[in-house]
Amino acid sequence: MLSKRKQLDNLNKYWQENCKCGLKKTTTQAVFGDGNANTKIVFIGEAPGKKEDIEGKPFIGRAGKLLDKMLEGIDIKRKDIYITNIVKYRPPNNRDPKQTEKDTCNEWLINEIKIISPKLIILLGRHSMLRFFPTGKISDLHGKLLIKNIPELNKEQSFFILYHPAVALYNGKMKETLIKDFNKIPKVLIKINK
Repeated sequence: MLSKRKQLDNLNKYWQENCKCGLKKTTTQAVFGDGNANTKIVFIGEAPGKKEDIEGKPFIGRAGKLLDKMLEGIDIKRKDIYITNIVKYRPPNNRDPKQTEKDTCNEWLINEIKIISPKLIILLGRHSMLRFFPTGKISDLHGKLLIKNIPELNKEQSFFILYHPAVALYNGKMKETLIKDFNKIPKVLIKINK
């Protein structure tokens, strides 16, 4: 049987060729998920930014640096988690991804999750939250552990919702909230590992 890393490499190669996302025409490249394929924690953001589009890795810009710093604060190394986005191509001028763009990248995302089979999915921002909680409001759900049956994954999945780190870069109060929520992750992991 292929390792999870090899399965992810094959998946990315397949979808890079076959994804019908309209954003392919305006970007440098697809931005694949990155990190430990055998992790128990997957972070899902919204879409790549300018730096990610150029370098082909998720969360390497200013928001990614803040994420790295917060991970260090709870003794988790970036190399020990997996991080991806619901949309694999950068929307022009960092606009919000459109529903059609989310839809065309959805099967790619679901297959990533199936391969990794994480214990916990951490949703970064409103768009990634809406993918799994379409009627949710991030102002109500942030900082909470939610367990939901996801038919596409054929299982109950634990989720933890956070504001997107990019928001915290421009809003000091949001940064406080994000760090406070982020610091709950170790307790959440203990809870779901019982």
